[in-house]
Amino acid sequence: MNFDLRDAPSPNHDPRPDGTPIDTLVLHYTGMTSPAEALARLRDPEAKVSSHYMVDLNGIVWRLVPEARRAWHAGASFWHGRTSLNDRAIGIEIVNPGHSHGYPDFPVLQMAVVCDLCLDILSRHAIAARDIVGHSDIAPDRKDDPGEKFDWRGLAQAGVGLWPDGTPDLGIAGIERDALVLRDVRAALALVGYRVAPEGALDPALSQVLRAFQRHWRPETVNGQADAGTIARLVAVARLCGAG
Repeated sequence: MNFDLRDAPSPNHDPRPDGTPIDTLVLHYTGMTSPAEALARLRDPEAKVSSHYMVDLNGIVWRLVPEARRAWHAGASFWHGRTSLNDRAIGIEIVNPGHSHGYPDFPVLQMAVVCDLCLDILSRHAIAARDIVGHSDIAPDRKDDPGEKFDWRGLAQAGVGLWPDGTPDLGIAGIERDALVLRDVRAALALVGYRVAPEGALDPALSQVLRAFQRHWRPETVNGQADAGTIARLVAVARLCGAG
């Protein structure tokens, strides 16, 4: 363990359902103006929210809820056909004030500790790379975190999650742009793990899912559109998920 782990127990947890595996890792930002405020909220019984860990700006890791217990961080959620992800997920809150408060970069030290903590968790639980996700992935209609400034690519290069290295920003990775209709975009998003209707126009619901995908895998442009660069990344990530 290459980080400073300290206990700050939260009362906000309950038993996981019997027989439910721990097979998902969800990363969040705190979205609050200070680390102390975030830690207090995660331990406030009236707030009824928590996570298993919180990673501070200075690299300290606060352990709030035992991994064997269900923390209350995901809310209404969906990934790869699974709902109620609190039942089966470990949640990590990462101190960052978020989009509502300026959304600064994540410090290098903090990201390094997030990586070490994830690797530590993966050493104990069989969590597939495709099931290491952000809050916005599992709840795209409600959440934006940890957002487009989060270094998903760096984590994947260290063995945490997926990233399609070598995929160009433009171009369709062997697929003609005009041939990839919205039905295929929807099918690819579903293969990655998102909940999308199988058919339909580029409606607000699909745009929300595309924004979530972009925040994770195409942070250069978060516009909710199925542009060429987004489709290139989507095809590449879908192929990785299908191979996994």
